[in-house]
Amino acid sequence: MEAADHVSSNSFGKLFTVTTFGESHGPAIGCVIDGCPPGLSIAPEAFRTDLDRRATGKSRYTSQRREADDVEIVSGVFEGKTTGTPIALLIRNTDARSKDYDDLVDTFRPGHADYTYLQKYGIRDHRGSGRASARETAMRVAAAVVAKQWLAETYGIRVRGHLAQIGDVVPRAFDRDAIERNPFFWPDAAMVPELESYIMALRKSGDSVGARVTVVADGVPPGWGEPVYGKLDGDLAAALMSINAVKGVEIGAGFASVAQKGSEHRDEMTREGFLSNNAGGILGGISSGQPIVASIALKPTSSILIPGRTLNLAGEETEVVTKGRHDPCVGIRATPIAEAMVALVLMDHALRHRAQCGDVGKVQPRIPGERKR
Repeated sequence: MEAADHVSSNSFGKLFTVTTFGESHGPAIGCVIDGCPPGLSIAPEAFRTDLDRRATGKSRYTSQRREADDVEIVSGVFEGKTTGTPIALLIRNTDARSKDYDDLVDTFRPGHADYTYLQKYGIRDHRGSGRASARETAMRVAAAVVAKQWLAETYGIRVRGHLAQIGDVVPRAFDRDAIERNPFFWPDAAMVPELESYIMALRKSGDSVGARVTVVADGVPPGWGEPVYGKLDGDLAAALMSINAVKGVEIGAGFASVAQKGSEHRDEMTREGFLSNNAGGILGGISSGQPIVASIALKPTSSILIPGRTLNLAGEETEVVTKGRHDPCVGIRATPIAEAMVALVLMDHALRHRAQCGDVGKVQPRIPGERKR
């Protein structure tokens, strides 16, 4: 997803553009959505489900910051329907505890953005990381509520994610229905007690751990994406990598492709359809009609209670311990965030495809077993 023409890069998307603003400990966070087609029914309560899925303070296994996350629709919606004009959404910050960060005024947290923000801007907001905080992602999730609804109503597309690994623990079974029934978005219900013990021991130790989240988009028609610089997988990778703490992105088989033979990796085709999906539903940067599959690797949070060596503003060596309310694993609540970025990219590409190639399906011969556009 190529960024819109904004030098400071707080906007993304071409036809469906989202601009976010606000800081973790500022008065509010918000976003402006431009390019949404008119006539889509939307209401404030429509945002509640996904924002609750992302929110902190909902279980013992995430940060205990408790935000109401009530969305104010400031513009772009009239009598419950989008008007085609910019949609402005606002969420007030109600539970910021800035005093927890007083010790960080003159100190850099290793592994965090403190140092690089100061190098870039010459000034930094030490309270909860400012724009580098995961708090910013609430607006991505809010914007994606609009995208998910439009994709579902227009194309029948479903974007669903799950936690695929936490530390060295992986699911031993996969049950789609189990994912939304536990606070980990974990597809193996029998393992939930094991995860609870794992996270509580991690929290007690004051340390953190990384995670892997996988998102699958079902129902995406073939033909979305643009060669060479607007590839669907390229835009998905950029969008997913923009999520705080993400250090790796895979499409389909991803890095497992390294060990595969060509005869294994290629997704052979029959009249009934593809025989596998190592490509993750994207060939040559264009959707194939198969499910889109993307995974992200999230690093362990560096805001931990274990002392670490660092420098202060004077360049002197010192020790830092991060106080406050932090996640022992940020990946636990990353599933709706990853879903959001996939949905936002898909809606942007849907509108881009419709603008240039909307008539192609009327004249192009169909391959047996291929989904309709």
